[in-house]
Amino acid sequence: MPGKMSRKLKKNWGILGEKMEQINYVVLGLPGSGKGTQAALLAKETGLVHISTGDEFRKIREEDSDIGRRVRELIDAGNLGTDEVANAIFLRVIKNPEVEKGAVFDGYPRRVTQAEFFKEYREVTKCIFIDVSEEECAKRMGARRVCSECNANYNTIYIKPKEEGVCDKCGGELKVRDDSTPEAIQKRFEVYHKETEPTVDYYEEKGLLLRVNGEQPIDDVFEELKKGLE
Repeated sequence: MPGKMSRKLKKNWGILGEKMEQINYVVLGLPGSGKGTQAALLAKETGLVHISTGDEFRKIREEDSDIGRRVRELIDAGNLGTDEVANAIFLRVIKNPEVEKGAVFDGYPRRVTQAEFFKEYREVTKCIFIDVSEEECAKRMGARRVCSECNANYNTIYIKPKEEGVCDKCGGELKVRDDSTPEAIQKRFEVYHKETEPTVDYYEEKGLLLRVNGEQPIDDVFEELKKGLE
């Protein structure tokens, strides 16, 4: 039950949160759908903070703090994808004064259980689903490259290096990202359908879902998104 989970989190992580009235957008979509790009554009347009769960996780796991050590313990135990981690990061984030008036949440909540937990502290104004086919998402992700030396990111479709296979910044060799191999992409799709697709249905049943055609140029996707929120 969400209530029991919140008490456990407060005890284990020492983080408190209170339910408040704000504008809170949740952006969901298949991996490679461009949801992060659209979330960032929406945050810029509205003046709300863009909260990327992945970015927050990467920052927290490097900290010499109770929550940082706890995250590393869960990683070592193979529990990276647990509700405990995601919900604790959410509680940590909403303590920030910058998100008092609301935020654009990118990557959370991924599961229905997380959506129920989210509701204890924040009301979702609208869940925006960036609708892109698996085929298109696989094409986009398969084009991702990373520099083997400086970790700069490229995309052979959208962010091409000046010289094929060579990093513009340091001259290092570009390689396919570990999370963008055909096997990794398929695994991510499977996880999405199992865990996140029911969350999309959850928000649709509550009348909170806005579907946006993500198979358009980035600016056109955002224009459709903005019109849908009017």
